[in-house]
Amino acid sequence: MSVKNIHSAYFIGIGGIGMSALARYFNSNNTAVAGYDRVSTSLTDDLEKEGIEIHFSDDPQLIPGYLFDVPREETLVVYTPAIPPDHREMNFLKKEGFNLVKRSEALANLTLEKFSIAVAGTHGKTTVTSMIAHLLMDCDTNFTAFIGGILKDYETNYLTSRQDGPEIMVVEADEFDRSFHRLQPDVAVITSVEADHLDVYENTEGLRSAFLDFAGRMRPSGKLLVHEDFSQMFSGATSYGTNGDYHYSINSTTDDLSEFVLSTPAGEELTIKAPITGKHNIENAVAGLAACHISGVDAQKLSSGLEDYPGVKRRFEKVIETPDLIYIDDYAHHPTELRESISAAREKYKGKDLTVIFQPHLYSRTRDFADGFAESLSLADNILLMDIYPARELPIEGVSSEIILQKIKGKNARLVNKDEIPELMAGKKDAVIMTLGAGDIDRLVEPIKNALKES
Repeated sequence: MSVKNIHSAYFIGIGGIGMSALARYFNSNNTAVAGYDRVSTSLTDDLEKEGIEIHFSDDPQLIPGYLFDVPREETLVVYTPAIPPDHREMNFLKKEGFNLVKRSEALANLTLEKFSIAVAGTHGKTTVTSMIAHLLMDCDTNFTAFIGGILKDYETNYLTSRQDGPEIMVVEADEFDRSFHRLQPDVAVITSVEADHLDVYENTEGLRSAFLDFAGRMRPSGKLLVHEDFSQMFSGATSYGTNGDYHYSINSTTDDLSEFVLSTPAGEELTIKAPITGKHNIENAVAGLAACHISGVDAQKLSSGLEDYPGVKRRFEKVIETPDLIYIDDYAHHPTELRESISAAREKYKGKDLTVIFQPHLYSRTRDFADGFAESLSLADNILLMDIYPARELPIEGVSSEIILQKIKGKNARLVNKDEIPELMAGKKDAVIMTLGAGDIDRLVEPIKNALKES
């Protein structure tokens, strides 16, 4: 897919984090871009400010007329798998002869003629992708990156340097809906292979098989980089971690800064300073540095590339941090992610009362991992459980947040309505508060922040 051949692009579900990055790509290349989404968000607000026309009703009459003024092959219509099959606009455009493609297909087509780095894994892929993008920007490399989160300071999920020279495309390789099987990367990164999306894969073995399939789709000269905990699954992989081919040793850590020495397979040793904390984030940094090094970026240029790494919104994001009160917002939505995030808060803010507000994401994930969610949440002192965010799913009989609550023992835990949460937080002192989840819990961040500040 060459952007030169696309006159207009229309996105059904434009407010999604992956869809919006694609929309920004085409918009930045002077393509006429418009889209539909179910609800208005801060992200759709930003897209509109960038000149993208968006509407929020499923009405074919609202589709811009200019889509019909050019040959169908010059118009790209992209949809997300979350769109239901009875969507009126999607079915109308099909009948009108437009070629509709999934987001994963559009993204894969953009990478076909470029050197590409694809980051896969059950956890950590957004952080690693953002680190790679930031490193390439810092090293004056020509690249374009599609990131599954908003990179702070840059305030975008689409980043491009527009430098001279061959272009590197950096993408997240999403395992949902087997989307990553469309990619053919030159460098493939796998951060973790843990059970998830069992609505797609049925069991852990099915998921592992899908990651093996992804690794097998690399280009003939491709390089595979895998966290050492999972590298034994993949023949010929380069590993990273404490004892991997790319390995590290920690010099020092503080609340806001880590210094470590990265050793490459070639014997180079780089002293890295980065504003990150926690072993999992150090290893994410190692993955990002290794992926850039494998892609040909000079090691010495990389050595200082993370010193001003800004981080990604909703990844252990400190909304409020005072001596008496800390409020952290995090995208964690899998039991392992919850455990890492809550444990990090426990370690960083020892002795403080810890309240976690959690919104489960998907009925199927709640059903499949209720025990794991309960175990991870029990690391907190107080747990407030919101209703399940359904996303693309219909309700499953007998599955609600109640099944997690029933498994939490010996803790102050209860179900809450999201409208009452800001008031419940008012008056909190000498405490840590965390909002965790991948649904629309992020809409509570400002109301909670305001309630805390007013009190």
